[in-house]
Amino acid sequence: MTSQSFDGEYIARLIQRFGYGTARGSSTRGAIGALVEMARLMRAGCPAGLTVDGPKGLRYVVKMGAIVLAKKTGQPILPFVITAAKYWEVKKSWDRFQVPKPFTRANVLIAAPIYVPANADDAELEAKRGELQRALDDLEQRGERWRVDLTNRKS
Repeated sequence: MTSQSFDGEYIARLIQRFGYGTARGSSTRGAIGALVEMARLMRAGCPAGLTVDGPKGLRYVVKMGAIVLAKKTGQPILPFVITAAKYWEVKKSWDRFQVPKPFTRANVLIAAPIYVPANADDAELEAKRGELQRALDDLEQRGERWRVDLTNRKS
């Protein structure tokens, strides 16, 4: 899923160059249509991915999109974080987007799958959102510790 913004167009083109499709939308524009398209693609056997924080923030705060998608498709959420050892940071972006530097090392951390029952009510959906938030926060902290340890070893 990529946003319908100007920046999202670049991301969509890059993703398509690697042979993947895109569903265009975000929590502020086209969310329902993008979720419907992603659910359709997932039912057809296509892998899907999205960032869980919204286009206006708060940074690293999980929104409900992934939870609703998991409920509708029956597919689990697989939380993961990729931490680059060296990167450039876009400081003026709301999320301080990081671009890995060429040939840098990266660490991929994956948490246990999170399943959302098809009959989940609002309270259970919120509990699953909290579970996803905690899993991603833990992965993010572990990734940062890896980066610091790697930097300290080189010093």
